[in-house]
Order: sequence, then structure tokens, then C-alpha cells
Amino acid sequence: MAKLLAIDGLNIVRRVYEASPEPDSDLKASIALRHAFSSFRHVLDAHAPTHVLAAFDYGGENWRHALYPRYREGRAPMPADLRKALPEFHERLRAAGLHVLMIPEVEADDVIATGVMRWLHEGRGDAIVATTDKDLHGLIAHGALVWDHFKGEWHDDAWVRNKFGVAPERLHDLLALMGDPTDGVPGVSKIGMKTAARLLNAYGDLDAVMAGAGILKTPLGERLRAEKDILQISRKLVELKTDVKLGVSWNMLAWDAG
Repeated sequence: MAKLLAIDGLNIVRRVYEASPEPDSDLKASIALRHAFSSFRHVLDAHAPTHVLAAFDYGGENWRHALYPRYREGRAPMPADLRKALPEFHERLRAAGLHVLMIPEVEADDVIATGVMRWLHEGRGDAIVATTDKDLHGLIAHGALVWDHFKGEWHDDAWVRNKFGVAPERLHDLLALMGDPTDGVPGVSKIGMKTAARLLNAYGDLDAVMAGAGILKTPLGERLRAEKDILQISRKLVELKTDVKLGVSWNMLAWDAG
């Protein structure tokens, strides 16, 4: 049976780079990308896919910034030396036989979500996502599995429930409620993971939370009502696009380990 491996490229690169305590420099970038390439090879060897989707952020603003200009406002920019070295790294991946996908105005998460959902919808086989990004764990609800390369562990339905307190299909509702400071997703004030999970498990999805808890005459109900507009924006920010025009065929993503 065929197997798709979707690799969150910058997730690996940034994790490897940030693991080094050395100050930013072109040498640090060079060493980190050498280790990142080894990580790519290790993931490929470990999972023996028939098809590989290696996704990277294109850079610059995307559709989420158009929706919410403060999106990722507080995130530190990529170190200049690392950004400068990335094109050569992409070329090295291409030379190894990978098709690197970077698409303007969308993030790598959207590229991966589109590819994985299309693969599963067509019933082509297993789908694995190599990432530590919590947003992509929502794909588990549709039959994908997530592989944490750095811990060497599988993330499945049970893992998501244990980690976040909700089923994978409710993960994006959870993130909308609690927000995500890393990405600048506002969420609802004073709602953390435990409260968000409790609301979703008690009422159902986000609409049901607003229809139930959102009418209560409590401080929580008042905040949900007062911040309903920003909650809807948060909901859109954490959703993954699954209709990105990838511009590739499955044949182009076929992987020959030889």
C-alpha cells in the first residue's frame, strides 16, 4: 500500500537550529542545516514512504495576516543567517530527490493539510505528518498519524486526548478558545486549555459552546459574549486550508529511496 510522508520542513530546521546555544552566525546556520538534512534522511529511512511532500513557508504575509493584521506579531523573525542559507538547503533536498513545496500567501501547514486530506480522500493509503506543530494534529481526526521526530514517538487519537483534553476533531475549536500567543491568535481572555477543554466536552463544538455557555449569566458567559467577534476571527486563524493549489501530481511526489 502507498504511504505519504508530509514533512513540516521549517519545524525540523528551526528546532535543530534553536537547540544550539551558540549565538546566531552563518556557521551556526550551516551546522544546523547539516543536522537538519540528516534529520530528513532519518525520517525518510524510518518510514519508507512511497510519496513525500516536503513543505516550507514561502515567507512574507499570508491570508491570515489579511484577516488579522496582528497575526504572528510577537513572533521573533527568523535569524538572518538561517534565512540566507535556506535556498541552498532547499536545493540540497531537491538534489536528494525531494520536491520542495513553498506556495505564496499560504503557510506550510496549509500545504500539508491540503496534500494529506487529498491523499486520504482518494484512499491512497497511510498518511504520516512529521511535525511537532500542534495545529497539524487536527489531521489525526481524518486518519493521519503524526510523528515527532525529536522524541521518536507517534501521536494518535489517544495522544491528542491525553495532551489537550479533547478529541482531535475538536482541537482547532480548543485553540480558538484558548488562543495561541506563539502565533498571535487572541482567543478569549482568561480561557486556558483546561477551561476550553471542559467547555467543549460539556457542550460539543464551538457553536454549541456559544449557544450554551455563551448565554450563561456568569463572568465566563459574559466574556464569551463580549469577545464573540474576536473568537470567530481566532477560529478562522487556526483553521487549516485544504484547498491550496499545490501545482504537483502524485507522480511528482513519488519517492525512490534507492
